[in-house]
Amino acid sequence: MPNTGTFTDDLYSVNLTDPSTFLRPDMEDFWRHVRAEEPVYLHPATDSGPPFWVVSRHADVLTVLQDPEHFSSRSGNMLSSLHKPGGDPAAGINLALTDAPRHNAMRTILLKAFSPRTRKMVTDKLQQRVDQLLGGAAGTGTFDFAKEVADVVPMGTICDLLGFPPEDHKYLLDLSRDALSTDEEGQSEEDFWLSRNELLVYCQEIIEARREDPQDDLISAMATCEINGEPMTDDEVVVNCYGFILAGDHTSRLAMVGTLLAFSQHPDQWQALKEGRVPIAAAVEEILRWTTPSMHMGRTATADVTVGGRTIREGDHVILWNTSANRDEATFRDPQSFDLARTPNKHLSFGSGPHFCFGSYLGRAEITAVLKTLCGSVDRIELMGDPKPLYSTFLRGYSSLPVSLTPGGSIAG
Repeated sequence: MPNTGTFTDDLYSVNLTDPSTFLRPDMEDFWRHVRAEEPVYLHPATDSGPPFWVVSRHADVLTVLQDPEHFSSRSGNMLSSLHKPGGDPAAGINLALTDAPRHNAMRTILLKAFSPRTRKMVTDKLQQRVDQLLGGAAGTGTFDFAKEVADVVPMGTICDLLGFPPEDHKYLLDLSRDALSTDEEGQSEEDFWLSRNELLVYCQEIIEARREDPQDDLISAMATCEINGEPMTDDEVVVNCYGFILAGDHTSRLAMVGTLLAFSQHPDQWQALKEGRVPIAAAVEEILRWTTPSMHMGRTATADVTVGGRTIREGDHVILWNTSANRDEATFRDPQSFDLARTPNKHLSFGSGPHFCFGSYLGRAEITAVLKTLCGSVDRIELMGDPKPLYSTFLRGYSSLPVSLTPGGSIAG
């Protein structure tokens, strides 16, 4: 299925299973056209997999996310996993790929482990890490914010929560990036598989140590808990560790990079934040909407059901495009504007319903920490070169962002 042709003539010419599609400069126009003309349509089969439903409007995406009875996560929640023969191997084990009632029981136990005391410990370290990495960057010339700051902060935070040693953070960051997205065209499935397998082996080794000597961390909580009277198996703990590493890294990392890019392109919004005319909490929500790092979520229909006037059959794959829903004119006033004071801001960057992102608190805390440090130490943000976009059907953002920060404090933060 080619990526040639004009989508206004034929939207089916746009192959949403091809990462190069998302490097097109006209994708916002494509989504606007889809929302207006065919908000729910059946994407043709491609070389990578069978047909799937494209859901683009905010209201329809929300409907599916809040209806786990008719839309299951068990078979996979991404295009790539849904297209695998036999589905995702973590189905029914990983929290994000588990349906009720087991999902509810797992989530309740994990939320208990994520206590206020644990949160405070993690967020205190987070602000210290951001201050150390970013606080001294102003006035030092051009540096790559994506690689030198955004790559480091989220992985350090999720590793603190899970209980991984600090000396392993860089190693885990590299594996995490290779296991979910690629910066370059041409990486093979074998590369992805090797990175995923290496992550799983690492998690297994840590879990074995925690079963013998539990610590005050999330891995220990999973390794020693019981669900419905039964302990979590090694496979369950390993797969959930793996899931937390991937989810905890990519969303906030790419949102941070998108933040600096947006501020360089919209200096009026940066000044509004810096001068305290916009609350940081409101700015965080607009950053999440504007960047939308996870472009889609996947579900599988468990029965025939109607969405947006189209009949979806039992067993059909349904892909919910957050990247479109978060720019829906029916939900957001002037959605193509970056407006830190936007309210209400009912974005779907963390999902909705029973699978609402487990780590949303940390994601918001990480972006907040970056904004506080910027407001306290930076006067001007300038882009010093072309950002390097990711090559992915799932993640939206940049792996490189050369910037220069002019020193200067503020009253915000």
